[in-house]
Amino acid sequence: MRLNPALPILMLSGLFAISCSAEEAPVVRMITAENGDVHIEAFDQGSGNVIVILPSKGRGAHDYDRVASFLADDGYRVIRPEPRGVNGSRAPMENPTLHDFAADVALIMDKAHTGPAIVVGHAWGSQPARVLAVDRPDLVKGIVLAAASIGKLPPGSSEKPYGRMIEAIKGAGDYSLPEAKRIAYLQEAFFAPGNDPKAWLTGWYDETHKAQDHARDSTPVDSYWSGGNSVPILDLQGQHDAVVLPNILKPMLGDRVEHTVIAGAGHAMAPERPKEMADAIAAFAKRVNEQR
Repeated sequence: MRLNPALPILMLSGLFAISCSAEEAPVVRMITAENGDVHIEAFDQGSGNVIVILPSKGRGAHDYDRVASFLADDGYRVIRPEPRGVNGSRAPMENPTLHDFAADVALIMDKAHTGPAIVVGHAWGSQPARVLAVDRPDLVKGIVLAAASIGKLPPGSSEKPYGRMIEAIKGAGDYSLPEAKRIAYLQEAFFAPGNDPKAWLTGWYDETHKAQDHARDSTPVDSYWSGGNSVPILDLQGQHDAVVLPNILKPMLGDRVEHTVIAGAGHAMAPERPKEMADAIAAFAKRVNEQR
């Protein structure tokens, strides 16, 4: 669901409500939260138990418009913070760590009074999701790692599984390259065979991408990779994900981890199979909420 910037915006107790046409219900609101020089904005829709969605590297919350709409229709309140540097979210970009990106999410969740929620981290977004579970365990009761690299390799592995994809990953969001080349890179790295990669031709934020690379590289992976020691995890994989080394998390963390594969999806997942992604998240959220 795309927001129409011409639609009226109403300020309600720190929340901005954005009206939508009847066929696009539920209404999407905007939450804004500030702390010093940090200003973070987030989409907020639906009602019920909270699901927070954190986007892939260098990209923003609009990638999950349809996923969020399906989840809201299923009876969840869905909050999608924009990372610093994307649209209205602003914060220092020079030397952030993953703790800073996780704190941005916590800022929004505290403003929205969410309490503990299911936090979905897609690809790079899985890293601040896991850091949030470590830094603010009061805000996380379950984690969905969607198309997520674990950050650690199984014993005996010596090569990054996505190493051969570096050129395609970097080139996909490079607006200086010819469109045809970028489409080829998008298809190679992010989209399953038969899926249209043009959905990701736009929506890349280079400054955010660089800040997120620095955050990943400057935060010790051993401090967060497992998402703490107790919250349940859904390892949600795309059948044709060319970036992620599959099926390694459950052997490493045991019964905390559920494993689900979305047929016909690649690393992008959300634009490829939004309903299936939403259904898998909702089913996991239902199980976690019933247990707590």
